[in-house]
Amino acid sequence: MDEPTLSARASQGKTLFEANCATCHGERGAGTEKGPPLIHDFYNPGHHADAAFFAAAKFGVRQHHWHFGNMPPQPQVSEGELAAIVQYIREVQVANGITFRPHRM
Repeated sequence: MDEPTLSARASQGKTLFEANCATCHGERGAGTEKGPPLIHDFYNPGHHADAAFFAAAKFGVRQHHWHFGNMPPQPQVSEGELAAIVQYIREVQVANGITFRPHRM
């Protein structure tokens, strides 16, 4: 998995991701046995907009696409911190060829 030269905000997001998200979502968002990979086309901005990440952190997510179980809310992460985390995820996605694709059901 490629990791780009990050913007300042994404660099901050990387540190926050490692402290708050990597236990389940893995190093650089590659996933683990506890949580899905975020550097996956399924999470492209056309299918999971930034607002989906904010809602997941604030409210948690019931298991629906993956077999990892429910994601609990992450109240320790502020909205500003989450914005930096999402910027990090998006920059790593782009470095790995994951870009906006319209979602069609």
